[in-house]
Amino acid sequence: MNVPWQTYWRGLTSGKRTAPADNCLLLFLTPCAWLYSCALRLREQLYRSGLFRTYRLPRPVVSIGNITVGGTGKTPVTALIARLLLSQGHRVAVLSRGYGGTLEGQTCVVSDGATIMLSATECGDEPYLLAATIPGLMVVIGTDRYTAGQLAMQQLAPDIFLLDDGFQHLRLHRDLNILLLDYSRPFGNGLTLPAGILREPSAAVRRADLVIFTRAPEGAAIPAESGNIPACVSSHTIVDLLPLSGGAPLAFSHLNGSTALAFAGIADPDSFFAGLRDQGLSLAHSLNFPDHVMYDRERCVEIADAMKASGAEYLITTEKDGVKLKGLPEDCARRTLCARLELTIDNQDLLKEKLNKLLQTK
Repeated sequence: MNVPWQTYWRGLTSGKRTAPADNCLLLFLTPCAWLYSCALRLREQLYRSGLFRTYRLPRPVVSIGNITVGGTGKTPVTALIARLLLSQGHRVAVLSRGYGGTLEGQTCVVSDGATIMLSATECGDEPYLLAATIPGLMVVIGTDRYTAGQLAMQQLAPDIFLLDDGFQHLRLHRDLNILLLDYSRPFGNGLTLPAGILREPSAAVRRADLVIFTRAPEGAAIPAESGNIPACVSSHTIVDLLPLSGGAPLAFSHLNGSTALAFAGIADPDSFFAGLRDQGLSLAHSLNFPDHVMYDRERCVEIADAMKASGAEYLITTEKDGVKLKGLPEDCARRTLCARLELTIDNQDLLKEKLNKLLQTK
């Protein structure tokens, strides 16, 4: 059976693949990781010294990011912070790279808070999902987030910026740096790419003003990896199912006695499938697709064929995948449900305190 390269690589860097050939490959990749790590340390030092310029926007910037490759729940945390600020009457703009969209590399307004101007295919799944699910939220994409922020200032006049997935975007000054770490394996195997999942050395944690440990079990204590930096823990729970065709959310009991095929194109699909099973759902089959996959005709046919072959009565996917599903056969689309995640942060008052202090001083 062919194993998608992303799945294989994650197994390799997590220690789940230990065959002699796997160990030899990891040994080969380790010097590459060391060189990559040295380059990143040098880059950070150049920004610290001022040899590489950092630019400031005229409004506060809150960065939400991580130091590992995908899978720490940046979008739900960004959504939670956006809703908190909007509920206080602030005009909030998210600055996103627009990864995976056909307009990646361009600077464009996705939403002005009232109208969504781009499709998920154009702007990428995460910016579109934020714009579509949070009324009043403004979203702008651009590889250079400073340029994207300037466009937002000219056209949207926000009070505050949220820098989505911006921990490594050192070119833009941030006033509050929020770092997300996976509770179970904050730094993976401790190695940077390509031998590990770290985007930069773990010492980069010192740049954070607040650490949020995600995917924590109930009642979990704060891990030592946060050091002296203020920290809290959070958990993600799949709470209900949204019909792709529209309508009210469905409880999991709606699927009692039924079987489903689950599919996802996210960084960690296995955790999504496990979450569905934890809710008592019976999965006839599951499909892993690459992160940020685009659902073209061929991919939609693959899903429909797999549904038929497995005998599944429903299709279940993530909200992030759901915004891109335009080409499913009509019968499949009617039986497709998007699992809705709910984020809970213990000691949320700490986060609110950080945000309020920032807004009071700016």
